[in-house]
Amino acid sequence: MQSLKIITLSLPLRMGTVNCYLVRTESGFVLIDTGSSNRRAELQKALDGAGCVPGSLKLIVLTHGDFDHTGNAAFLRARYGGRIAMHRDDAGMAERGDMFWNRSSGSAVLRLVAPLLFGFSQSKRFRPDLHLADGDRLTEHGLDATVLSLPGHSKGSIGILAAGGALAPAPGQVLFCGDLLENITKPASGSIVDDPAACGASLEKLQALGIGTVYPGHGRPFALSEIKPGPGPS
Repeated sequence: MQSLKIITLSLPLRMGTVNCYLVRTESGFVLIDTGSSNRRAELQKALDGAGCVPGSLKLIVLTHGDFDHTGNAAFLRARYGGRIAMHRDDAGMAERGDMFWNRSSGSAVLRLVAPLLFGFSQSKRFRPDLHLADGDRLTEHGLDATVLSLPGHSKGSIGILAAGGALAPAPGQVLFCGDLLENITKPASGSIVDDPAACGASLEKLQALGIGTVYPGHGRPFALSEIKPGPGPS
């Protein structure tokens, strides 16, 4: 029987929160996103409290390369043994410590401030063990789920489309969407978009997939029906 634990961690300077999703499977655990390193002890306590101990974490899935999602990945791999998986198009962010490695936009101020806020020193950098692509299945890692390529927030952003059941508070499949969508004040497209056209296409892609519940990178879960398709951020 699968079960889901939502781990919500504070971002630096009270900039909000970020979600990590720990899925218990019959063969161990899968963690979707890892938060930023400023709350590492809190994340570790949550994992240990859920029974996720060294050797039981089978896979660390990163929805994209931003440091508030990847900040603890290298540490968790070293301590718990889970392999790191992400899309190839965002892997350079983690390998080089540069959130803007493959982005075409981003203000000069944000480019300057992001490394100071999240800090991605050499010890936090890593090469993923697996490169995920659209349509990949995670069944061999114990999770009944499919990878969706969902560019827009970043070129290599992905979503994880999983069977509902114990993971869903409502009928339908569930989507772990990274930062494509958010629910900070209300369900909406992510507030930071690198490619508006790609973002719009990704939103359209979701409409025919029978998704009931969305688990965003930031904010509370919500029903996909609360998001209306369109050309870009709402």
